[in-house]
Parts: sequence; C-alpha cells; structure tokens
Amino acid sequence: MSSTRPTSTSATLDESEVRQFGRIAAEWWDADGKFRMLHRIGPARLQYLRDRMVRHFPPSASGGGGMKVLSGLSVLDIGCGGGLVCEPLARLGAGVTGIDPSEENIAAARTHAEAQGLFIAYRAARIEELAAEGATFDSVLCLEVVEHVPDVGQFLAACARLVRPGGLMLVSTLNRTLKSWALAIVGAEYVLRWLPAGTHQWDRFVTPDELARHLAAAGLEPAGFEGMIYDPLRDEWRISSDTGINYFAAATKPAA
Repeated sequence: MSSTRPTSTSATLDESEVRQFGRIAAEWWDADGKFRMLHRIGPARLQYLRDRMVRHFPPSASGGGGMKVLSGLSVLDIGCGGGLVCEPLARLGAGVTGIDPSEENIAAARTHAEAQGLFIAYRAARIEELAAEGATFDSVLCLEVVEHVPDVGQFLAACARLVRPGGLMLVSTLNRTLKSWALAIVGAEYVLRWLPAGTHQWDRFVTPDELARHLAAAGLEPAGFEGMIYDPLRDEWRISSDTGINYFAAATKPAA
C-alpha cells in the first residue's frame, strides 16, 4: 500500500509533517509524553463533538440512547493519529473510521483499540482515496489537521466530498493571531514545553473568517464557531466564546 502513496508534498498533504508525527507514533497513548496536550484537551474536545453531533442527529433519529448517544452514526476522523478521538466516539456508539497517511500512526491506533476490545476501521490512507471510492459519512471530523496542510481550501474541498448530504463536518484548529503566536507557539512549545518545538507553523494558522470562506467554497454551510481556552486555576480546558487561539467550526452539507 505504501508504495502507491505519493511521497512528495502536495496541496493536501505535507510529507514532512507526516514523517514528523510518524517518528513519535509510539507515544500517542502516553498521557505525559509528546502528545500530552491532546490528552489534556480531550474532555473538552469530546464534549464539543458529542454535543454538536447529538444536536444535529438527535438520538431518537439515529437510534441511540443512554450512553450510546451516537449509535447509528457513521463518523470519519481524518488525520486520526493514534486514535485519541476515535476510541471515545466508538464507546459512544458511533461506527468510526479513522484514516491517517502515516502507517506508523495507524499501527499504533489499531494496536491500542484491539487491546481495548474496540472495533474501529483504521486505514493508512488519504482523503482522496476514500473520495475515489465514493465513501460518505454522517459526520466528518478534521481535528488539529488544517494547520498542517499546504492548501487549506483544497484540503477542505476534498474532505467535504466525504460528508453525506444532510451530514455534518466538524473542524478544530488554531487562529492566526498574535495571541496564538505568543501562547500556542512561544508559550506551549518553547516555554512550557507542552508540545515538541516546531510542531506548528504560525503562518499556516487559519482565521475563522478564512475557514468559513473555505467551507462555503467546498459546498458546506458554516454553522457556528466556538473557542477552547485553558483555565490555569483548574488546570483544565473548557469550551468558550473566545476563538482567539483554539477554536471549533461546524458546517453542514445541504440535503439532496
């Protein structure tokens, strides 16, 4: 499979980014390792995803209920890494597919899911491969990914093709502000060491206005933005109206 996958940077994939994360794939599930930040934001991120999907697909319609509020929904996690989002969504009842261009990431994700007794359809693949197969999903997730791709508009257009008519796309990324440069790069990578140095490139951060235009150009209807902020007193992340650093975006595909 890897022999047929492009090996150079394209508009929707930066191979240097893929290699960077592939080299540390063994650390995905170490809550105190290089992916500590993703573990820390996990509860707030899951709250947002669950609430947005339940709002768009009420459990009575999707067949879910109780703890399995996402039962009956097909969910695609693009750039799934080691499966930090796939696993809790599977526990909520969703039928989850996770794709990542890194074979190492997929191997780590598959091994961990099997140890938990979870079935998640993991594939080392690019979005274009699924689109060529005609695959579509109720909800498509693109979390902490768009700030790592060369051409955000082309990438989101490819992602949007995987959302079924009437479906939902959820994105999380970093805003391109002075505050995000100071806190998300200087503070998080070089002062607090929450992230490996060089994880992000500030010029690839995307403002909410830019993201809304890209989503609309991809045939989706932007349905709102919410921020995520760190509360140092409680040492926790929470959903907020402040989109100055980390933020979420929801968009829907018109029903056929």
